[in-house]
Amino acid sequence: MVVRSLKMGGMERVAVNLADAFAEVGHESHLLTFRKVRRSLSPSRSDVKVHHFPLHWALRLSLVGAVAEALSRWFLNPLIRRSYFVCPGFLGGYLFRAWLWWFERRHGRVDRIIFRGVGTFEQVWSYRDPRARFVLENLVYRRMTNWRRRLFARCLFQGKHLVAVSRGVAKNVEDAQRALGFTPASLSVIVNPCPLASIRHLMQEPVPEIPDQPYIVNVARLVPAKDQALLLRAYAIAAPEELLVLVGAGQERKRLEALAEELGIRDRVIFAGQQANPYPWMRHARLFVLSSRFEGMGIVLFEALACGTPVLSVNCPGGVREILKGPLESALVPHDAESLAEGIRVALRGEDPSINDAWLEDFQPRTVVARFLEGVSSRPSSQV
Repeated sequence: MVVRSLKMGGMERVAVNLADAFAEVGHESHLLTFRKVRRSLSPSRSDVKVHHFPLHWALRLSLVGAVAEALSRWFLNPLIRRSYFVCPGFLGGYLFRAWLWWFERRHGRVDRIIFRGVGTFEQVWSYRDPRARFVLENLVYRRMTNWRRRLFARCLFQGKHLVAVSRGVAKNVEDAQRALGFTPASLSVIVNPCPLASIRHLMQEPVPEIPDQPYIVNVARLVPAKDQALLLRAYAIAAPEELLVLVGAGQERKRLEALAEELGIRDRVIFAGQQANPYPWMRHARLFVLSSRFEGMGIVLFEALACGTPVLSVNCPGGVREILKGPLESALVPHDAESLAEGIRVALRGEDPSINDAWLEDFQPRTVVARFLEGVSSRPSSQV
């Protein structure tokens, strides 16, 4: 499993869950990061081996890499916006190949290499290998087409085995192929795992900071894509007795605090910050609300349900409809403040649901692991 860092985010948590899942079903599982962070996630299983390859410093220590970084930072990126990754990522692919050669001499040949997130792809975009799967956690195409986007798409996706975390993301990739002119080696859909037993264990952890009065919760990074501004407006319209708790950190916090003040609800909203274990916050909430503009999978909805908490989500592009289907479809509302406010009122009046574990079968870790290992010859201890 390869991920840029193990910061406390949803994509990173899924990478750790998947590394745990491979180990749980008997495979030798390794997790590689390129960048260390102060507060990081870690696997729950001791048999998942964690490695760190400081790719950025490896680039700087090579003369060619230092020159490429300087050219990218001071010349290429100012001329072509967001192009910084092109030169370092080209060289990074070769450095990763060298690191993998060193790794395999010590641990044996790897059967499957899973890169998660476009930010990870960018670090090593020139690396191609039939064993590699590049997992797309979110939408890659937003109806904007120009030569720069076509160049970036060919760097990141051309000739690679791509994995979408939902049918919604896969459809978006297919649209991107036509618009941006790249052809992957393959495109498949493999959902994110939902480790039910682990979640139900972690949700029991005592957290003194949790409010002792009823509250609604949102767990997400405080960034524009998660649209907590919409949630604040809907909460102000609904005016429930319950508090609103936002669990997460990000660039939007000050703007959201100012908006809460403007809406007259600042004393009703708790900004709880980033939490290493968000599950107790989900478990004790009256309602979990997702307000995102788009979601690759929206696995956080299943995590809340696994904690026994009712959920409500706006109907956004991506994968939320693949979770909230059948008896859960009523938990979807249009993406506007009035509809979300009415959804909050209705959900708080309803009875707490009990989750049917059969709904989770496609998201069970063992099922997800089997999908990733399709085409890998069966051996007693395959390595990931």
